[in-house]
Amino acid sequence: MGDHQPTPRLPLETAPSPATDRGTGLAEAAAAGDVRATRELLELVAPRVVRAVRAVMGPAHAEVDDATQLALIGFIQALATFRGECPPVQFAARIAVRTAAGVRRRSGARRVGHDPSVDVDSIEVPPEELDAARRRAAVRGLLDELPEEQAEALALRIMLGWSLKEIADATSTPINTVRSRMRLAKDALRKRVASDPALAAALDRATGET
Repeated sequence: MGDHQPTPRLPLETAPSPATDRGTGLAEAAAAGDVRATRELLELVAPRVVRAVRAVMGPAHAEVDDATQLALIGFIQALATFRGECPPVQFAARIAVRTAAGVRRRSGARRVGHDPSVDVDSIEVPPEELDAARRRAAVRGLLDELPEEQAEALALRIMLGWSLKEIADATSTPINTVRSRMRLAKDALRKRVASDPALAAALDRATGET
């Protein structure tokens, strides 16, 4: 077996150490109706929400802005259920992923393997970047058809680079259940890329058991 270089993964979502306590405090105050805390909390989570929405939908999707607004509204509405299992920015990112996937599904963007935001067959980029772009395009198409829980786990894992533990914490789900959802989602995705062994291998590396 020949050696090969692993495909670089998307940047990991890092735990915001100093901001975590501040974010949790803002979340508690915002849930209690503090308008100023709500504004500051939205400013804190907005960049992560934008990143998550664009990752799921593609930056050129016509409804990215609408989905971002819906995700932020959904985040504020969901604060009453926030129990601090994860940093507020991860809680917001999870809601953004679910919202963006729902908007994609309703918009009828079902062309698996093609992302209108990036023409992966013609752009000139390094091979590892092209591989990542094709992976994201394949995943975006599949998100439209997977059950919601599987779509969420797959997007958080591949699009945002979360670990299985981070997904489990953010979704209040046993890690073995997360593994099961990932396995089912990967099986469905593997069937769609069966004709492209290189892409299938890249997906396996991107969704490894960590």
